[in-house]
Amino acid sequence: MTAPVPPVWEGASAPRVSLVTMGCAKNEVDSAAMARALAEAGYQVDAPADKADVIIVNTCSFIQSATEESLEAIFEAASLPLVAAGRASVVVAGCMPARYGDDLEGELTEAAAFVPCSKEDDIVAVLGSLTGFEPTAGEPAGTALEQPAGPTEPGEGGTFAYVKISDGCDRLCSYCTIPAIRGRYHSFPFETIRADVAREVDRGAREIVLIAQDTGRWGQDLPEGRDLAWLVDTLAEAFPDIWLRVMYLQPEGVTDQLLAVMAARDNVCPYLDIPLQHVSVPILRAMNRAGSSEKFAALIGRIRAAVPDITLRTTLIAGFPGETEEQFEALCDFVAEAPFDYIGVFPYSREEGTAAAELPDQLDEDEKAERAQILRDLADAVCGPRIAERIGRPMAVLVEGAEEDGQLFGRAQCQAPEVDGVTYVSDGAIGTVVDTVIADTLLYEMEGA
Repeated sequence: MTAPVPPVWEGASAPRVSLVTMGCAKNEVDSAAMARALAEAGYQVDAPADKADVIIVNTCSFIQSATEESLEAIFEAASLPLVAAGRASVVVAGCMPARYGDDLEGELTEAAAFVPCSKEDDIVAVLGSLTGFEPTAGEPAGTALEQPAGPTEPGEGGTFAYVKISDGCDRLCSYCTIPAIRGRYHSFPFETIRADVAREVDRGAREIVLIAQDTGRWGQDLPEGRDLAWLVDTLAEAFPDIWLRVMYLQPEGVTDQLLAVMAARDNVCPYLDIPLQHVSVPILRAMNRAGSSEKFAALIGRIRAAVPDITLRTTLIAGFPGETEEQFEALCDFVAEAPFDYIGVFPYSREEGTAAAELPDQLDEDEKAERAQILRDLADAVCGPRIAERIGRPMAVLVEGAEEDGQLFGRAQCQAPEVDGVTYVSDGAIGTVVDTVIADTLLYEMEGA
């Protein structure tokens, strides 16, 4: 971390901070934690970037395209008039400093400081060294984090909120940079998670999305002998009027106990996001992952037997090194036959420092992109009709916002935030749950009667 001459802030009682978040929901949670810490220290954390004294860019560096998008955000912040004039600073936080370390400091001279994921708890001290501002005691300064009377804005921080239950990962998938960025897996204590949920509920959230790099492992490193099923069941009982959703669950984490909780609790969304990545045994082994098309089919059968109305999402990688035409066709056949409701597809990204980057038989970018598009088109062709099967079914919908023409929209329990489309409804207040009957669908969007 470097320490340039502190910028001077004018016309405000405390430095103004703008947070720019790149990447996944885990980063959104980290940004919110930094914002709370800064607000409690007296900083103003609701400033637009062009009026801020400090711009924090919380970066993503999971794959090369995410790194490039983060760099664009950093350069955009550095080009703002206050920064260019030396009156404001850019802080680079999150995955990029964690992944590239000291090398980044020598290359990215636009940044005044670097805060890797493991040091984000030090954000108040970092900004103090940049601004010379002394943290204040008492109530936070005016910020966007003040407690609202109820949900008035759609999206994260309004009608729903992400709550992280662990960090890091021990799986060492050969294509993945997360262990290098986030470190070893560690569960957060239940008391911390419950407090986070309670805070978001107090702020107006009607749905809590439990997230981590590997949610299914929660509790395995804690002394109490608790697991994810216990966590979900306990939270569902403590917050009976709040929807709970589990995301990013590896196949091994789908236990009978968790499925039983989903079947028994009305406020636990019958929804699982299970990244399979591939179905070919040789490809999965090269990825350092387990499974096969037969084992995954059996897993899906077990899930649907336990929770018949469950919604299933998965993610797949196309064009992994050495993927033959036959192996790709097998993946396509699995998608055509497997009853997934939503499928995310990504072309393989060759990431420096990963084991897969050194594998032979790397496919060229055009081939990877073509295979990914073929798989996306197939997924749409398969999943679209499954969504249409919901026509005529009654559903509860959490109202999240309105279009410019006043059309209300929200999500049913079968739709995760930001990835699965929305449901349009005829009435209801933002933040309330309304009952409707699905009258029509358009690919992944639904329309209530």
